Amino acid sequence: MDQKILRRIKRRDRLARWVITVGGMAIIASVILILLLIGEVSLPLFQEPKADRLSSFALPGNPHEAQVLAVDIDEYLETSVLLTENGVFSFFETTTGQRLEEIHLTSPGSNDAVLASVEQNAPMSFNLLWSDGSLSVEKVRFSARFDEQGRRSFVRGNLREASFAAPAEGVPVRSLARIDEDGRRTRIDLFEANRLKVTQVAVETDMFDNEEITESEFFLDEAAGETITALTLDQAGHTLYAGTDSGTLLRWGLSEADSPVLLDKVRAHADGRSITALAMVLGDISLAVGDDQGELSTWFAVRNEAGSNGKSLTRIHKLAKHDSAIAAIIPSMRDKSLVSFDSHGSIHLDHMTSERHLLTLENSRGISHVAISSRGNGITALDEDGQVSLWSIDNPHPEVSLKTLFGKIWYESYDEPALVWQSSSASDDFEPKLSLTPLIFGTLKGTFYAMIFAIPMAIYGAIYISQFGSNRLRQWIKPAVEIMAAIPSVVIGFLAALWFAPRLEGSVPALMLAVLFLPASLTLAILLWQWLRSFKPLRNIERGYEFIAIAPVLILAIAASIVIGPMIESTFFGGDFRLWLFNEAATRYDPRNSIVIAFALGFAVIPIIFTIAEDSLSNVPPSLKAASLALGASRWQTVWRVILPSASPGIFAGIMIGLGRAIGETMIVLMATGNTPIMDWSMFNGMRPLSSNIAVEIPEAPHGGTLYRVLFLSAVILFGFTFALNTVAEVVRQRLRKKYGRF
Repeated sequence: MDQKILRRIKRRDRLARWVITVGGMAIIASVILILLLIGEVSLPLFQEPKADRLSSFALPGNPHEAQVLAVDIDEYLETSVLLTENGVFSFFETTTGQRLEEIHLTSPGSNDAVLASVEQNAPMSFNLLWSDGSLSVEKVRFSARFDEQGRRSFVRGNLREASFAAPAEGVPVRSLARIDEDGRRTRIDLFEANRLKVTQVAVETDMFDNEEITESEFFLDEAAGETITALTLDQAGHTLYAGTDSGTLLRWGLSEADSPVLLDKVRAHADGRSITALAMVLGDISLAVGDDQGELSTWFAVRNEAGSNGKSLTRIHKLAKHDSAIAAIIPSMRDKSLVSFDSHGSIHLDHMTSERHLLTLENSRGISHVAISSRGNGITALDEDGQVSLWSIDNPHPEVSLKTLFGKIWYESYDEPALVWQSSSASDDFEPKLSLTPLIFGTLKGTFYAMIFAIPMAIYGAIYISQFGSNRLRQWIKPAVEIMAAIPSVVIGFLAALWFAPRLEGSVPALMLAVLFLPASLTLAILLWQWLRSFKPLRNIERGYEFIAIAPVLILAIAASIVIGPMIESTFFGGDFRLWLFNEAATRYDPRNSIVIAFALGFAVIPIIFTIAEDSLSNVPPSLKAASLALGASRWQTVWRVILPSASPGIFAGIMIGLGRAIGETMIVLMATGNTPIMDWSMFNGMRPLSSNIAVEIPEAPHGGTLYRVLFLSAVILFGFTFALNTVAEVVRQRLRKKYGRF
């Protein structure tokens, strides 16, 4: 050969080798980069929260001249608010400690009254009990304004939302007040004799704008014999909670005027430890309880037994323990987080649902007051020496942990721990339920039902076309099946949801009969054929045209199922199979269920498995088949004992590729499943796989939020599934090649 031609061929070979190598490495690098990208987005879910001390300043003057009764911080962490016993709101700049402004308050009763106690029921909202026994509800307001240069400043003020006159019984030890959406005002007073008084004032307006004021008063004496040490009231004033020195929790329903109901009286701890602090968690469903041994737990009402309407307080979550008695609990108004501090000056930040201990802030001096900003991004504290400290909190995903993602969690209003995916709700008080387990289950369930339909159809079809069918038949069938793979998945999902599912809904008994009739009729037909094949004209059909004899049998079996199905439904299922299924089997029939997925997703997977399996079977050396037939084996014995083992590596690879397609399919399962994230293997229910969940949720997920990152974590898990399947497939394929390669 000419040396120039030889050098040119070698040069092209080297170039092709380098191009192929670079292309392969680029594909591998791209896959790794995709994994790193989605992993980087989801990784912050598991980062630990951080707290940085922004500032610390001492109150000007003698801190003992006017005792501080409450502290707070604005949402921008720029202004600290202190309320002193002389009824003065003082505003301080957090960085320098400079006093910015003061607002003087007066009692609704007498002008010379001072504050006796303060209860903070929300950020910048306070219940003020005055020394004359009157009570006022005050709200601090920050109104932002901008000058011509765009610089922001605040106009500070307060709004008195409600006021109550002094009770006839004297000055209470502690008072609470709430206003509900209808304007009904509720006041709770605790007197020295351990008596609880409830005062409710309702204002009703008729069609002529005439107001009718109704006031009711009553006493609660169910805590007799015990000393009430903690009180709290929900935001609407409809439920009152009390804790005693012997560890008893009491719950009253106040929603009906003049008819309070004691809903619960339970022992919180068997050892009778004193309850020192109570607070309502955001949403007013869960109650946070702190005791004199430093334990912090949350409770809510749970049904006593299945089917019962009665509910009783039950301890649900146990949070991180303090070293000493808990002095106060402050709920976050942004999520289910709780700030608590003890008598030794230790501040804890915990999340209720995930039971994560997020932060511990230590102070060398005792803490008297603590507040958390409305955004949950800052905590301020006042110690016993008059020092105000401020911490900024970086805690973007407190509700996420391995347990909330993959384990059972006892969510609010649930009767028991459960695996639930529910990312949003119409209420801001809702707690996200982000368990990925139902989605993983849905992925596996949908794949399982699709594969039990697709694998037999594809494998048996490939065996017949490659080993029994004629060449002419193969030339028509194989391209037709391969064209099936070109049908867009959205079209398959559309037809499955809007055409197939409604027809299946009224033909379930017929489908079940078809599952029985098809193999039974085929078996009987084969036995009958063994008797009829003695006729010479029929033997010609066995030479690649067996389907001519099989097709009528299958059509008759399907027709018989369609005809007999309604009769079976009318006779045995009372004319309505779906109703019978619900009443007798306690199973709900979902129109978009696993049967629909089996046909729709299986239809999309069949071409992949069929094509690879048929190629593997056709590529088995003809000499093996000829040798087997020469030794007297039948065609089926040859296929079963020789052809299938030799082609098994390719067939297995096709099945695994089809399995990967089924796991990652999005549009078909999105349109045909109903997207119900439940964990039930029933074929009559739907599911929500990981892939369709990402498609459904990602448009509504705020960028960088918890849901956004959890969806990227779902993508990582889906990627892991695919990688694991491909790895297992390759390992098994190589072992099969070694085992049967000698043939």
